[in-house]
Amino acid sequence: MNHDSYDNAYIAGILNAVKTIAVVGASANDVRPSYFVTKYLIDKGYEVFPVNPGHAGKDILGRMTYASLADIPAPIDMVDVFRASPAVPGIVDEVLKLDPLPKVIWTQLTVRHDEAAARAEAAGIKVVMNRCPKIEYARLAGEIGWNGVNSGVLSSKRPVMREGFQSFGIRAK
Repeated sequence: MNHDSYDNAYIAGILNAVKTIAVVGASANDVRPSYFVTKYLIDKGYEVFPVNPGHAGKDILGRMTYASLADIPAPIDMVDVFRASPAVPGIVDEVLKLDPLPKVIWTQLTVRHDEAAARAEAAGIKVVMNRCPKIEYARLAGEIGWNGVNSGVLSSKRPVMREGFQSFGIRAK
């Protein structure tokens, strides 16, 4: 697959299909991007499992933190990687040992490893690299337009208003 650009339908399909997300490199520090992405995903209704060996056994955003993907007691649909590019092959090795396999490996902004992605895809796992699911969700749902950012997505779809955080249709509840 060409990982230089992604079709909106590919990204939206992933965000609609996954329900459980492991955030590798999750932080308890509320000014770190991994913290507010984890919070955003939880607020959008995903079941999120923080993974951070230095914080294992403690809570991040009210969720138990695990030392490794293998320690998570439930099947994972998506692994969101908040680690540097050289760490990706080892994470893919860990993912490929899981049963069942996750549907998606997603690496955050600036994180890319084409060889590791090819191994994951050969095992039937979808891969997204150098993207943030928080940004992509907000872009496709129209939320990012609240800040005056051109999302590149036009829609006449009326927003579904709910209590708390709003959802514009990427996640159906």
